[in-house]
Amino acid sequence: MIVPQGLNYLHKSFIGQHGSLTSNVCLIDNRWVLKISGFGLSPFRSEVKVDDEKNYRDFLWMAPEHLRSSHTKKSQKGDVYSFAIVLYELVFKCSPYQSFDLGYEDIITRVHNCRGEPFRPKLHSLKESDTNPAVLSLLALCWAEDPNVRPAFDVIEKTVKTFHSGKTDNIVDSILKKLEKYANNLELVVEQRTEELVEEKRKTDMLLNNILPPFIAEELKAGRKVEPKMYQSATLYFSDIVGFTTLSSESTPMQIVDLLNDLYGAFDDTISKHNVYKVETIGDAYMVVSGLPQVTEHHVVEICNMALDLLGIVKTFKIRHRPEMTLMLRIGIHSGPCAAGVVGHTMPRYCLFGDTVNTASRMESTGEALKIHLSTPARDQLLQFPGYLIELRGPTELKVTGPR
Repeated sequence: MIVPQGLNYLHKSFIGQHGSLTSNVCLIDNRWVLKISGFGLSPFRSEVKVDDEKNYRDFLWMAPEHLRSSHTKKSQKGDVYSFAIVLYELVFKCSPYQSFDLGYEDIITRVHNCRGEPFRPKLHSLKESDTNPAVLSLLALCWAEDPNVRPAFDVIEKTVKTFHSGKTDNIVDSILKKLEKYANNLELVVEQRTEELVEEKRKTDMLLNNILPPFIAEELKAGRKVEPKMYQSATLYFSDIVGFTTLSSESTPMQIVDLLNDLYGAFDDTISKHNVYKVETIGDAYMVVSGLPQVTEHHVVEICNMALDLLGIVKTFKIRHRPEMTLMLRIGIHSGPCAAGVVGHTMPRYCLFGDTVNTASRMESTGEALKIHLSTPARDQLLQFPGYLIELRGPTELKVTGPR
């Protein structure tokens, strides 16, 4: 630090003292050399009064004995006090008294009055590992209330030199080290932010893949338009809860939310074990498809196995507010051709269209509780696979679509 050396020179010269030392008069030239300015001009300046409002900040560096004096505003001991405030700014990298929520006038008043312990900037907020403890001791000594306790600048200069004993770095080396430290810290920050970004992207992809089929989601993220597609054969599953309207009227909205959340949570865990895709849930209605968008030849088997699993779940499922009640799940299944595509921009949905969708919905609405209602096309395909027990229900009239 070149400040003690410069002030020591001033004090031994005919000028005698600086008189108005602040961090504002410590300048760095184009060679990174610190220069002290603003000295020797006292005869050309008019006296500034302490009660001049706009100049209160200038007195943050002034020694308390000069604040109390109506005549003498400068001395060598006063320069030592001012140096202590400048040193505080360098060590703490902040303005003097910044840790206090006070105006300049209040700060000056407290330093001036000195009732009990002298009012000075806080030292305890600095981590001990961040600086040499001897620096803090020098600070406390240089801004001592008694001017006679403050050391002369030749002593301060020698003390400061001991802080750098064994170090030969010049200013350029010091700057390069700081830049290297900053770059390393920046790399760490970038790495942390990148990890956070990757994690957020993973969560977003997971959410998007729960809303849309994965390959559809990838197409949309890439900005490509997803064209609707016709599938020659797929199997659709529809189910609802018989008596759900009555149950809803006898329950609170939050109880219904808990019921559906518990039920669909169990359903979602189960269907994840099968090669199927959940299209949507509307109220108590649950719609699943197999054979699209991922084509598979065994779509009817996937849906029927899943339906049997879901039927087993509801037989043991307990409703929180009606534990004695058994949910009466009604299931309808139909196989046939189906069109599928993404509909909407703000909130895109993967939707299915065609007579197969309508027929599957009718199979569910005309079915019976705790039974799986198969259409003839679905039954014909399922008969190709052994191990399934199918009972003939007989002709059933479906609205619009005719006998099935």
